Amino acid sequence: MQYTRKIFGYECDLYGHLNNANYLHLYEEARAVALQDIGLSVNELNSLNWQIYVTRVELDFIKGLALEEVATVKSTVVKISRVSSLWQQEIYDSAGQLCNRALVKAVFIRDGKPSRLDKNLYQKFLDRV
Repeated sequence: MQYTRKIFGYECDLYGHLNNANYLHLYEEARAVALQDIGLSVNELNSLNWQIYVTRVELDFIKGLALEEVATVKSTVVKISRVSSLWQQEIYDSAGQLCNRALVKAVFIRDGKPSRLDKNLYQKFLDRV
């Protein structure tokens, strides 16, 4: 699953690179689009009383992303159970060079607590993994 967009000035640090905190924003946007691709948008999940909470993120900064660079985020669910998922996400610049890598652990939440996904929702994830 891929998501592409331009880096804007308000997201950059004093050196003209994407601010380190904004990598998390970019990854969040890409996961939301990936969920839409699966057929389970954030709104759809909310309507079913499900949420996905991120519990851990590991980032590897490899190469800076400059102002107005067009970045592509590749998102893959590498591990999933009915309670949690592990995503690998990578950001590439317009030349195809790897700039950042993330491992994102998330849990499925219902009624404010970690819960097992029902079989139908779980199968939708499995069909795309």
